[in-house]
Amino acid sequence: MGDDLGDEWWERQSNNSDLSEEDVDTKQEKQPTENTKTQTKPEKRKRVTEKTAKAKKKNKREEECIIQKETESKESTKPARKRKKKKKTITDVLASSDPKPGCPADLQNTVAQYFSDKRSVIELEELQLQDSCFLSSNDLTHSLSSYLKQICPKWAKLHKQHTEKNSVVLLIVCSSALRTIELIKQLTTFKGEAKTIKLFAKHIKMEEQVKLLQKGITHIGVGTPGRIGALIEKEGLNLRGLRYLVLDWNWRDQKLRRMMDIPEVKVDFLKLLERGILKDCKADQIKIGLF
Repeated sequence: MGDDLGDEWWERQSNNSDLSEEDVDTKQEKQPTENTKTQTKPEKRKRVTEKTAKAKKKNKREEECIIQKETESKESTKPARKRKKKKKTITDVLASSDPKPGCPADLQNTVAQYFSDKRSVIELEELQLQDSCFLSSNDLTHSLSSYLKQICPKWAKLHKQHTEKNSVVLLIVCSSALRTIELIKQLTTFKGEAKTIKLFAKHIKMEEQVKLLQKGITHIGVGTPGRIGALIEKEGLNLRGLRYLVLDWNWRDQKLRRMMDIPEVKVDFLKLLERGILKDCKADQIKIGLF
């Protein structure tokens, strides 16, 4: 009994031990394969996420390209904006045009245009002057002295006969104080012994000018229409001795503007005409000349 049991038991035990070692080895071999399988799974996920990110970037780029093309097509279909033309100033117009000497018709037109909406038809007819009211105009070849000698050939006798205070025989109207001084300098060869007075507002008070007109006899007045009109209004200057009204019509300043091209000077001059000058012109007491 002991021998039989011993042999079988030993063999079974040895077989079991062999199987257990083999099973252990197979288990150990299976474990790393399972581990490798678990390790490979996240790598596949990473690759999938990278592919999707790349695909999204491509889609974004394609969308951006499509948007750019659409905006370009819209811009191309938009009509081109027209550039606004700059308004021409007086200097631009005058620079491109040739200088033309003024004539009595120019003065008549300016008077008619200014009073067209301020006077009735009958009153506008009364403002019109006859050709006999005008002297010969400057043809742009004369200096001031030569022009005055032409229109006032008997100046030497005329200024000696003038004895009235607060009045002048010859009144020259210009656009500015600086132009007034220039014109007075140009009078040296014409005026002779006649006395001149500056009639502008710059640096000279009106009271001083009134005193100068009251003190002695003055023959020639040169100034701006604004100050001359103010002196007539305050009775510092009267028109009783006035025989010649000369307008500095053709002279142009640095901006190529004439006296009638400056709005404020134009308005002052037309108001000056209303202060008795037009009336005296029709009565043949005052003659108008355009220098």
